[in-house]
Amino acid sequence: MRILIANDDGYLAPGLDALVQACSGLGEIDVVAPEQNASGTSNSLTLSRPLSVFTAFNGYRYINGTPSDCVHVALTGMLPRRPDLVLSGINNGANMGDDTLYSGTVAAAMEGFLFGIPAIAFSLVDKGWAHLDAAARVARALVEQVLREPPASVPWLLNVNIPNRPDVDGAGVEVTRLGRRHASEPVIRQTSPRGDDIYWIGPAGDAREAGAGTDFHATALGYVSVTPLQVDLTDHAGLGAWRRALSGAKEGAR
Repeated sequence: MRILIANDDGYLAPGLDALVQACSGLGEIDVVAPEQNASGTSNSLTLSRPLSVFTAFNGYRYINGTPSDCVHVALTGMLPRRPDLVLSGINNGANMGDDTLYSGTVAAAMEGFLFGIPAIAFSLVDKGWAHLDAAARVARALVEQVLREPPASVPWLLNVNIPNRPDVDGAGVEVTRLGRRHASEPVIRQTSPRGDDIYWIGPAGDAREAGAGTDFHATALGYVSVTPLQVDLTDHAGLGAWRRALSGAKEGAR
């Protein structure tokens, strides 16, 4: 067993080290993480400049790029052989609902999935690393479970959100769907020391679809949320309506 571990909080983040230590003994572990915090970078790859790989004091390798860069470089030229599993996290804060579209944590796991490798993204629900040790025990147990009894189809991609509770490893697991958030809060406008307008992206909106079965609902009740993800963004239900709506354009293009 060979496991590749990445994150988006940077190679010095406590959550990364906790995940690495939690997976100790499960196989050979490679760590490739961003040099700096890269939260919110989604699936972006750095194409405008070369990337450099460094080795930290603890043997972790880090790259001056995005989480997706880290996994992409590791899988396409750095590692001597393909890993059997890609893990990402443990993130400092939740990645639920619409957050998954922006998440660098989820993106790192998804990059492995895109290369046909099973992958899991782990996140703490609340920021601040409270009860990280318990979250690490949850991560270990889930990895052991999916390795022992993998699902029928491979690859697969899981998004795991873990409440910050000291007893969360005994709280139970709910398989969930993604909830939805309200639109983000407005940007925060400020003035730079040189008098220019500058803007900070505003906070995420509150949950608006958080009923039973969603990741928001499960974690609010104290359960670990496990959401199977897919990459296909096609609106399959709307295909027929769009074909009918655009049939005239199709005829006119002939």
